[in-house]
Amino acid sequence: QVQVVESGGGEVQAGGSLRLSCTTSGLKFDDYDMGWFRQAPGKEREGISSITWGGGSTYYADSVKGRFTISRDNDKSTLYLQMNKLSPEDTAMYYCAAADARIGGVWPRTEDDYVYWGQGTQVTVSS
Repeated sequence: QVQVVESGGGEVQAGGSLRLSCTTSGLKFDDYDMGWFRQAPGKEREGISSITWGGGSTYYADSVKGRFTISRDNDKSTLYLQMNKLSPEDTAMYYCAAADARIGGVWPRTEDDYVYWGQGTQVTVSS
């Protein structure tokens, strides 16, 4: 059984930082491209960052570029998202997802490519 579990969310003041983690089990982590998504109340889910199975390529949405950094540790089957210079606009539920890298496709992956999803971790940024 595949499990994807996010952690590290919380409440922080504007300008602060948080580091999200996503641990996986039940899958061969380095067979999967990984992505971070977020959804704010009343808004559609947004893909904000992704990383290839080996970490060689990354993607950032314009909304987070220069402030967020995605990384992965394949030995620990864990994905990270370092978030700096947070603003109230970053307030959302953050989700981790996995896409099978053995299946061809475009880069960055589309949301439909992601087959395993976590339950999310809430990030709240106060002004």
